[in-house]
Amino acid sequence: MVAEAGALRMGTPAGRWVLATTVLGSSLAMIDGTVVNVALERIGTEFGAGFAALQWTINAYTLTLASLILLGGSLGDHFGRRRVFLIGVIWFALASLACGLAPDSGTLIAARALQGVGGALLTPGSLAIISASFHGPDRAAAVGAWSGLGGIAGAVGPFLGGWLVEWNWRVVFLINLPLAALVVVVALRHVPESRDAESASGLDVAGTVLAVIGLGALTYSLTGLGAQGPQPLLLGALGVGLLALVAFVLVERRSAHPLVPPALFRNPLFSAANAATLLIYGALGVVFLLLVLQLQTVAKFSPLAAGTALLPVTLIMLLFSARAGALAGRIGPRLPMTIGPLISACGLLLMLRVGGQTSWLADVLPAVLVFGAGLALTVAPLTATVLDAAPDRFAGSASGVNNAVARAAGLLSVAVIPGIAGIGGADYQDPVAFDAGFHMAMMIGAGLLVVAAAVSFVFVRRPLAAAAAPDRVEIAKCLHCGVNGPQVHPADTARADTD
Repeated sequence: MVAEAGALRMGTPAGRWVLATTVLGSSLAMIDGTVVNVALERIGTEFGAGFAALQWTINAYTLTLASLILLGGSLGDHFGRRRVFLIGVIWFALASLACGLAPDSGTLIAARALQGVGGALLTPGSLAIISASFHGPDRAAAVGAWSGLGGIAGAVGPFLGGWLVEWNWRVVFLINLPLAALVVVVALRHVPESRDAESASGLDVAGTVLAVIGLGALTYSLTGLGAQGPQPLLLGALGVGLLALVAFVLVERRSAHPLVPPALFRNPLFSAANAATLLIYGALGVVFLLLVLQLQTVAKFSPLAAGTALLPVTLIMLLFSARAGALAGRIGPRLPMTIGPLISACGLLLMLRVGGQTSWLADVLPAVLVFGAGLALTVAPLTATVLDAAPDRFAGSASGVNNAVARAAGLLSVAVIPGIAGIGGADYQDPVAFDAGFHMAMMIGAGLLVVAAAVSFVFVRRPLAAAAAPDRVEIAKCLHCGVNGPQVHPADTARADTD
């Protein structure tokens, strides 16, 4: 039986069903975002694909996810959060089937783009359902449980992915089908429907189209420029992408229901926090792409060993991110957001030791531990700063924008940095060439983190307004994920607080 929206309590059977459904649904997208990186080497070898095809296997998914994730939240507000969530789960499952059956790299890339559409519908929907379903005092606890259980799923992902890839990389996608079927059955029986009766009357279709065109053209041009150098078509695509993003800004300023409320960026703290997000998650995107390939191509690790190499990062964040959020609430976010990226940059420099004679215990583990410690110190204060910088009515939009910025950062870094580092063609199968490119990419990533620390030190000065918005700061401590970007806090979260 479906419970009434807004009436659920933690610890009740109805509450547990809703929590389990949303965790499992969001975990589909979260796990897929980590396991596919582990499968890239096997995918490229089977299809005889160049490195650009591997980049697009990642970026096709991230492109549609980053472009459509804000629209996904708005669709749930208008047409029903459970309905849009279920459409996203089913869409994601069907796209996963297409990925698993793909006969070539082009088909796989197209299917990955469709997966991203499903992810953009289900990811904001999972947290929106929790926010709308649980009684006010239980909401922060439910969000914390959702985040913690989702983090466990993220930790399991690389291990599960490595094991499946050693069997067959296609199973990485096909395993989503029975999981999605379970989510659909349970959601129909136990998850209440909810809408936002006060949401804007329309959808920002023009802004969404411009975001897709802008990010897509930029990604296409930057990926090609890195591999082929300046070509008329690529330079034209670069111009189209830049013009589309300028048009996006103009449309958002005039729209009655913008995806990105322009008022948010009038706050210097909000702008600074998102600039730091762009830099930090740009570094993360290239690390998570290249490290597993370096371990398989150069260090000759198995897919399972390579996939679990970054497991300590997730575990460290699960254990310490909430404590870092609490620390930022006491002393302000400036110091954690300055020191954290510098520590992570040291971790990337330690990854320069990963090569042909690499020991997991002596070389990989210390680098990953230092890298993860810096992220744990950074991510929760960063998310809390974004929420603190936004007016109450824009709290959900602010977190959604920050999530989209994080996704776009990974998208662009995967497109740009490998080319700058000299990785292209079949280099992922050439240990000498890939090793040189990997080392250059890690230094670039460390540089991005140092710049993020400088931005935080100069522009993040205001303490968190914990007294003014305790629920938002408490929730922000829970919303973190170092692998996939900050979790979505949909626009209805802020409205639900007034119900």
